[in-house]
Parts: sequence; structure tokens; C-alpha cells
Amino acid sequence: MADLRRQYPDKDVELWCEDEARLGFKPIARRVWASKGTRPPSNGRHKFESVFVYGVAHPRSGRSRFLLLPKANAACMGRALADCAGWADPDGRKVLVVIVGGSGGHAAKKLEVPPNVVLHRQPSCTPELQPAEHLWPLVREGVANRVFDTLPKLTDVLTTRCQWLADQPTVVAGAVGFHRAVQV
Repeated sequence: MADLRRQYPDKDVELWCEDEARLGFKPIARRVWASKGTRPPSNGRHKFESVFVYGVAHPRSGRSRFLLLPKANAACMGRALADCAGWADPDGRKVLVVIVGGSGGHAAKKLEVPPNVVLHRQPSCTPELQPAEHLWPLVREGVANRVFDTLPKLTDVLTTRCQWLADQPTVVAGAVGFHRAVQV
């Protein structure tokens, strides 16, 4: 970060984090109340359709943005980065340092990274170092103990939940803003 601040003295350098999660028809089960001696009903699905939620967050302020896309590949990742860059820095006055994981879509040669974005790749198999990993329990809570018949119904609920999270920066900052990410 210090090197980038020296390299771009006329621009603000901000730290962001990005990750994606796959959500589909497999239910996310949570504990529920049931009468003593009875088993609570549980539903399951054998369909394998899913959607990927791309999430980006600013650990210090809790600002966040989510994008629902059909796949997790370099093209969709590039689209998510472009959306983030256009939203977080519409005037091109900042350098956005985005922490990403080690998946193939983040390191693909065909990945198109916007000019105001610098990717910082985390080491492989270290999700505990990725602040954006803490977005997914917040997103999944919106679909917990629910069963969906179609992908558009799931997408509608996810869109509503992601919009709610985007409107709650204190909730997002509490999840992704642990001290190591905020002090940079």
C-alpha cells in the first residue's frame, strides 16, 4: 500500500476485498424449534442449478456491493471488477487495491482488470486471511431454512438480501473490518 501511495501521490489508495460464493437449491439448514419428541421437517433438493454472488467490501467503512452472475470464471470476475471500479470510483480518482483469493478466475490470463484496480492475491488455501469470506454467512442467512423451486425465485431473494446488506454498512464493517484489514 505504501508503494502504491508513493507511486500515485495524487490519488487516494483504498483497500477493498472481493470474493464469490455459490448458492443454489441445496438448502442452508439452521436450528429450528420443534415439539419435544418430534423431528422438525427438513426439505432437500436434488437439483444442481446455482448462481454465484460476487461481493466486494471496503473493510474500513463497510461499503459493499454485490453482483449475481451465472458462473465463476475470468469473464464474470472481470465483469464484477469493472462493476466495482465504476461504482467505488466513478471519477477515476482512486487506486483500488482489491484482495482476492487464489481461485483460477482470479489468476486467469484472460482476466480483464480495470486500470484503477490493483489485485492483491492471497496465498492458496488461506480463506481465513480473506476479509470478504465473512460476507457469506450474512448473505446465506437470507435463504436459510428456505426451499426454492426455480432459480429466479432464489435470485430474487438473494438480490433483496444483498441490497439490504449494501444499505447496512455497519453490519458489513463488523463482519469484514477486523483490525488487520482496517489499519492498512
